[in-house]
Amino acid sequence: MKTTQSLYDAVLQQIQSGNLTTNTTLQEPWDYPTIYKTGRTFYAYFTPIILIVGFVGNTLSFNVFISKGMRGLSASVYLAALSATDLVTLLCYVMVEWLRRGIVYLQPDWKVSFVDTDYLCQFQMYTSYVSRMSSVWLVVAFTVERYIGVCHPLRRIDICSVSSARKIVVFIFLSSMTLVLYKPFLSGVFVSASGDKFCTTYPTYSFISFVLDSIYGLLITLVPLTIISMMNFLIINRLFARKRKQKKTRILSEEALMRLEFTSILLVISFCFVAFNIPFLVMWIRNFFFSKHITNPINDSMYDVESWQGWLYITRTIFYANYCINFFLYSITGAYFRRGLKAMFCKDNRGLLRAHSTLTRYNSHSHTNHSWV
Repeated sequence: MKTTQSLYDAVLQQIQSGNLTTNTTLQEPWDYPTIYKTGRTFYAYFTPIILIVGFVGNTLSFNVFISKGMRGLSASVYLAALSATDLVTLLCYVMVEWLRRGIVYLQPDWKVSFVDTDYLCQFQMYTSYVSRMSSVWLVVAFTVERYIGVCHPLRRIDICSVSSARKIVVFIFLSSMTLVLYKPFLSGVFVSASGDKFCTTYPTYSFISFVLDSIYGLLITLVPLTIISMMNFLIINRLFARKRKQKKTRILSEEALMRLEFTSILLVISFCFVAFNIPFLVMWIRNFFFSKHITNPINDSMYDVESWQGWLYITRTIFYANYCINFFLYSITGAYFRRGLKAMFCKDNRGLLRAHSTLTRYNSHSHTNHSWV
């Protein structure tokens, strides 16, 4: 999330432009604090693992959710869209950032510059902003859908249908594409004093970009985290209340079990989303208040700048895990997902037909309040 310029990069930019008038000097790499070296090493080695696992896991998840046995559920529409969006985010954001910041740490002579060219720079930045916003708000939409299904079952037939889910997914994508249109117009490729190219904001629009990026940062962190946390609290509260009320009824229909499974998947996904986002959110808030548009970043000692930069690399890597972990969450909490995954590899047509039959009955009975999930 490049919503604010890192403190260390701010120092570098001021030195290159000749605006740094202090006696501060950059340390040599071997003088960097331990946390900085640890953070960069953690980022450089673990990000490729996240990329590989994420590409494989999201591809498998997408194919399962669009399969005949699963695509009849509105929840599958959200999760299929989430898998596709996470794939784009891994490709256009996580991988590009690793090529810029990670691979050069492992091999200093390997400088990947093709991503820092005109047009490709703006396209990559725009796509990464759109995919990250879409991914977050798909989780929010799925959370709201499950909240309605659990807490307002009589409204479920009107709101939680496949057609409604598809419209909401399209709306999220179109809204994200519209809200971040500013980014490619305010960005470009610049050449530093040392001859290195980098894709960043035009200096003349730095403050405008800072304000818009800050709003964007709130829209993909604090706002969705608040909504998801509130909805999860209400869902869990209602589930416990109804469990106490119906504790004598031990048998649930297969349709109810499927809805309960998707509710469990939602809770696990959203809890992991919150857990993986909070550390990076804290760093983002810290960098926001130490941005050059809020205060003077040079007031910090170089040691502090590098230390915070190390923590930023660690929390960023944890944040990236959001885009690869969902496959494992589906596999652990979703028996129907595992059945669909097995059928995809083993050509288990009976399993697919059985799941499809369950979904058909689920959709035909969805106008009743038979199930409490």
